[in-house]
Amino acid sequence: MNVISKKALIEGYEKYADAKDRLKAWYHEVSKAEWNTPSNIKERYSSASFLKNNIVIFNIRGNKYRLVVKVAYKTKIVFIKWFGTHSKYNKKKF
Repeated sequence: MNVISKKALIEGYEKYADAKDRLKAWYHEVSKAEWNTPSNIKERYSSASFLKNNIVIFNIRGNKYRLVVKVAYKTKIVFIKWFGTHSKYNKKKF
């Protein structure tokens, strides 16, 4: 998959240093992944949540942080929309 907006990850782990290793691992795995359907994601990330319009929510460091992405399965693009704490995620609407 082609991960777009890596800048959001970098800004995320600069702000939340304890998430750095997990975000880097996520990026590395996803860059090599081949996702054709949501079930492909669920096979690897069982705690991922799926919203309308191909929005996927990943838990980072358990339930401490949330990573929100939009997946374009046909074009193999994962666009990073947002990263932050679980409490801030609860105040957002996607």
